Amino acid sequence: MKNKNKTVVRSMDILNLFIDHPELTFQEIIDLSGIPKTSVYRMLKSFEEMGFLEKGHDLKYRLGIIFLRFGSLVSSRLDLRGIAYPIMKELHDDVEEAINLIIRHGDEAVYIEKLDLKQKVRLYTAVGRKSPLYAGACSRIILSFLPVQDIQEYVRKTELLPYANGTITDKQELYQMIEEARINGYTVSHSELENYTTSIAAPIFNHEGEVIAGISIAGVEANYQGDNIPVFAEKVMAAADAISEKLGFVK
Repeated sequence: MKNKNKTVVRSMDILNLFIDHPELTFQEIIDLSGIPKTSVYRMLKSFEEMGFLEKGHDLKYRLGIIFLRFGSLVSSRLDLRGIAYPIMKELHDDVEEAINLIIRHGDEAVYIEKLDLKQKVRLYTAVGRKSPLYAGACSRIILSFLPVQDIQEYVRKTELLPYANGTITDKQELYQMIEEARINGYTVSHSELENYTTSIAAPIFNHEGEVIAGISIAGVEANYQGDNIPVFAEKVMAAADAISEKLGFVK
């Protein structure tokens, strides 16, 4: 703590207590922080005046509403593509297959980033391309982790049209695939958007635990046989977890 301002450090020590404790009494703050009573009193008064802490009628302290504004600013300024790109590149260098990043746009998914420089056979995917949420692993992984009511409403109102030989057009089968994805943490598609291709995708979550994107490994079907699928599944889930963690998601 040689070059650190002691008052600032102590102030952060107090605020950090509220990460694990939604509310604390004056004495609890003293006991947990180990800071002298008079110093705690002065800092709490300052925090109240600035809106960082609020004291209720029960005399317990809670984080102030100002943190909601800060949280909103941080989350809105996080660049998903910028955060995901180095992780996608590392995955691409490892598996040498196409890596796709997709976000939800209404009842569709939109490709916002793609890496396929090392892939020998290029797929028909491109940044800006759209696909329905039910078709393709990267799209369906977003659908699979939406709230149950949203999933049911989407499936109820959506006509499942075929895009390729393997597109799921039966709603009962779609529900089964969604349930498996929620259990396994990933989903696999075979020739759902383009014939003779396979994709394995995992969900990306934001700081509130909401699914906001999907990341996939994709390539020609011949490269996704036998043990390759579970190996690729582990790798894409690890990449999705790394991105989610940088977005503030905590499992």
